[in-house]
Amino acid sequence: MFSRLREDIASIRQRDPAARSSWEVLTCYPGLHAIVMHGWARWCWTRDLRWLGRFISHIARTLTGIEIHPGATIGRRVFIDHGMGVVIGETAEVGDDCTIYQGVTLGGTSLSKGAKRHPTLARGAIIGAGAKVLGSFTVGEDAKVGSNAVVVKEVPAGATAVGNPARIIQKETEPAAQDAAARRFAAYGITPNGDDPLSKALHGLIDNATSQEQQINQILAALKAAGIACQAGQAGDKFDPAQLNRLVE
Repeated sequence: MFSRLREDIASIRQRDPAARSSWEVLTCYPGLHAIVMHGWARWCWTRDLRWLGRFISHIARTLTGIEIHPGATIGRRVFIDHGMGVVIGETAEVGDDCTIYQGVTLGGTSLSKGAKRHPTLARGAIIGAGAKVLGSFTVGEDAKVGSNAVVVKEVPAGATAVGNPARIIQKETEPAAQDAAARRFAAYGITPNGDDPLSKALHGLIDNATSQEQQINQILAALKAAGIACQAGQAGDKFDPAQLNRLVE
């Protein structure tokens, strides 16, 4: 028990630059308190002391603002940062080294008792603040869910899910020299160049339209120089790619 507590404290200090000492983490981090009390509730739950397990879970929720059902499975070195408003359902499974920020819901979309209703977070998954992960699917190893995303389908290993409903950004090839821990961890699920894929597509369409407009102007200029008259089209608003790009940022 104490070795696991030391392990949890060490992992929190590694992932949170605001943690100045182990004593501060032990006494002031509600995420750690919720994990410890969940261990007690889980112990009761697995020994058919269901009411006592739920009562301990309720006390933990009152003290920490984090609600973890005693039936949920929580791995090692799980870090619930800030934590207020986190809800983890009965059949949820959280793998080792996962990070969960405030306002996250690991919820179920089925009313079937006894069935797997809640998501599974594979090792190293990061769930950003306010994200809702709803359903009995898996968020893959080292995957990231951006803040306020609503995820209702599986997220592949190493990918990032952003938006509502969430869209998947596949993992890009990273330099071999980059530190492995830096590749794995990204605060709040934010990754470099992790733009919304819909936004990227719109930017691409705007750039393509700009290129086509330039080509058309060159063709018209060449025809005019050759003495070929072209009837001007109906005047409209001037195309401003910079303004359109700002609108979709």
